[in-house]
Amino acid sequence: MGSAPSADFFHPLRADDPAVVGGYRLAAVLGAGGMGKVYLSYTPGGRPIALKVIRPEFGGDPEFRRRFQQEVRAAERVQGLYTAPVIDSDTEGAQPWLATAYVPGPSLAHAVARHGALPVRSVLLLTVGVAEALHVIHGAGIVHRDLKPANVLLAADGPRVIDFGIARAADSTALTSTGVSVGTPAFMAPEQASAGTVTPATDVFALGQIAAFSAIGASVFGDGPSHAVLYRIVHEDPDLSALPEELRPVVTRCLSRDPGDRPTLTEIIELCNAASEVPLRQGGDWLPRDVAGSLTERLRLPAPMPDPTPTPTEVSPQPPAQAAAAGAGAGAAAVPTAPGYTPTDVAAAPTQAAPGAVPPGYGTPPPYARPSYPQPSYPQPSYAPGHSTPPPFHAQGFVPGPPAPPRPKRTGLIVIGAVAAAVVGLVVLGSLLPDGSDKGGGDKASGAAQKRPDPQPVSYQGIEVPQNHQVMFADNPPRPAEEPTGAGVLYGHADLFYYRDTLFGDEKFGTTNGKLVLLNNSEKGSLETCRAVTRFTEKIGLDQLTDGSQVCVLSKAGHITLATFRGRSGVKEETRFITVDLTVWRNAEAAAKG
Repeated sequence: MGSAPSADFFHPLRADDPAVVGGYRLAAVLGAGGMGKVYLSYTPGGRPIALKVIRPEFGGDPEFRRRFQQEVRAAERVQGLYTAPVIDSDTEGAQPWLATAYVPGPSLAHAVARHGALPVRSVLLLTVGVAEALHVIHGAGIVHRDLKPANVLLAADGPRVIDFGIARAADSTALTSTGVSVGTPAFMAPEQASAGTVTPATDVFALGQIAAFSAIGASVFGDGPSHAVLYRIVHEDPDLSALPEELRPVVTRCLSRDPGDRPTLTEIIELCNAASEVPLRQGGDWLPRDVAGSLTERLRLPAPMPDPTPTPTEVSPQPPAQAAAAGAGAGAAAVPTAPGYTPTDVAAAPTQAAPGAVPPGYGTPPPYARPSYPQPSYPQPSYAPGHSTPPPFHAQGFVPGPPAPPRPKRTGLIVIGAVAAAVVGLVVLGSLLPDGSDKGGGDKASGAAQKRPDPQPVSYQGIEVPQNHQVMFADNPPRPAEEPTGAGVLYGHADLFYYRDTLFGDEKFGTTNGKLVLLNNSEKGSLETCRAVTRFTEKIGLDQLTDGSQVCVLSKAGHITLATFRGRSGVKEETRFITVDLTVWRNAEAAAKG
């Protein structure tokens, strides 16, 4: 199964993750963000790839699908030294996905958070590399729209820009009106933040912010709530007091409020070369030693997950060597989530065979070199007759795992089972027939069939839920907390959450782990009422709630809760919260079903 994956970079698949997507067997989770989840997988030849699966709520939007298909087709034309080539995709399936090559390198956001600001030479090489990437991206008719440190990966031979064009697919869809905003506020351009206007100059502004961020180690427009950062971007000057002098000419011009005053990408490269004492040449020494040292660890990739476990009647003994390998794989899957993990920290980009290797030129996609890490075992795909060249990977129909062995014939067991079933059937039939000779046995059977009693309610008064926090009913007492995986309460597994979009002011009271019903004035909140109502939804706007409003919440875990809204705070933006009373009947759904 290969060496155990590093806890910092590869995260084991969870129960709700698919084992196979588009014919690719998944090996680990690389990250999750607002648009979807990114997995590590391999091509049939063993090349590692990053496979991004779009969230179901986006995939179900027809306008998003149309735009996503357009952007994927455009992205396939982008073949640059500093971009991530598209390898495969499916824009028409039940859940769209996109596969690009994997790079063993951290994102700029992760590197700065862990190792601090980069030296001037590294920043200059980073800036010219991203400028070249944007030149190719813009040449394909694409504006990135969401260029940020998390979307710039640091490879051994230069930066890689990822996720270009995907943000446009989400723009102007029905989802943007339900709390999903396009672009990252801290790195938006003024025209993008105020009027939503996006041009290639928008990416230039983001590039200036990225250059400053990598040199200073922080955003030049500060931190805090999104609306406060956006206000400073639109109305105030950036704080460049800590920026090295060599970088001021290029950063200052890139951060001009007027898009017409920003430099072209060619001018940016010229300004960077003018600021360097020696010619700028990418190589294995472009990153500081501590950052470069972390690249080698990302070459120890986990192998794909094994085939699904056969049913007990199909399990065959393993030779000792195979059993040991299976045990190693199980240990690898138990890697805990690393502290400081950034959801979009690791993503897709071209791969090198080893740190310091220079990739071939991209006139067409680079040829796949055999990687030095452990190779996954894949069955060979079989192509339909008449194919002179293989179809795309996801259309090949290669079998995810070896077929299960044929079931052995068990004639004797079948006969015995049939006789036993007949006897049980006669007993059941006999119990249903009236029998005047029954002397108490029927009463005992009737008592055994009665459903379990309803659970006792547990009440919690005055729970304060801060914005973008969630509550789980299994906790005693329920304590508000942020979504632990970093996916955010809108995409997590919350029994109950309070979400507030600080940019647009939308406030939602909802669940991602069940369903809820807002009771009307004629309905008295109780366990029986919550079981009977059927006007299910998942989110309710806070403008629909007043002090005393009651909401039934039925979680997938079987808990039923009556939430009574007691109002929201009117204090500072960053400390806004709502207050609710909760009455929880734990495992009440299971009790109702008996």
